[in-house]
Amino acid sequence: MRQFAPRKDLVFSPFTESLANYSLPEKFTFPFEYEPHPLVILAVKKLQQHLTSQQEWNHNFGLSEEEGVIIGKMFGVLLVRTEDNEIGYLAAFSGKLAGGNHHPGFVPPIFDGMENGGFLNAGMVELSRINHEISILEKEKTDTYQKQVQILKTQRKNHSVSLQNKIFDQYNFLNQNGEEKSLRMIFEQASYKNPPAGAGECAAPKLLQYAFQHHMEPLAMAEFWWGLSPKSENWKHGHFYPSCQEKCAPILAHMLAGIEMDTKPE
Repeated sequence: MRQFAPRKDLVFSPFTESLANYSLPEKFTFPFEYEPHPLVILAVKKLQQHLTSQQEWNHNFGLSEEEGVIIGKMFGVLLVRTEDNEIGYLAAFSGKLAGGNHHPGFVPPIFDGMENGGFLNAGMVELSRINHEISILEKEKTDTYQKQVQILKTQRKNHSVSLQNKIFDQYNFLNQNGEEKSLRMIFEQASYKNPPAGAGECAAPKLLQYAFQHHMEPLAMAEFWWGLSPKSENWKHGHFYPSCQEKCAPILAHMLAGIEMDTKPE
């Protein structure tokens, strides 16, 4: 019988085995260089077993003979203590999984851009319309059409920037004190011109956001790669990895404010 995330009210998986032989972490994990805590390793093994055996969705990690586009994925586990003093863990995946944002046993995204009727879908339809008009006009070689193409390209750029900023404004991150900061504010304070694409979609921010929203105390965490690595990277299946610096460091600096962490390993 599968014991992964059995509760329907919360995305929380309690440990079913005795934890008498385990000690709880004294400090939270330093996300950018760490050795996973034994309880986190136990939770990771449960999650990996679930990834191997589940039949609820299909994602091509490249671990079988399945044809099609291979997309390995970073997963994360967060060890937490609930308001009822129960020890368990949360699970998350980076980006989308099997083409979707929501799957049983995993925390939801901070912002769901795939929601039906949302502004993002409407915005992308408008971008497609502009691109289609440009494509048709570029087949014409007259000066009049060239001017119209330039007008449309300016319109496309302005629409794209506006849409991206509207997306950024949907991401607001909590910390243990209930303080909320927007994505743009976080990266402005970190001296970025703009947040990088995909910021807020990694596993660690999703996990912490859900924990704070549901009054859970984060105790330790780890992230691991599952599947084949893209050609541009050298990630290994099943190996642990630190949180990314470009996208996650400014976000986690806010989300983990005031939480005592392990020192960076020598």
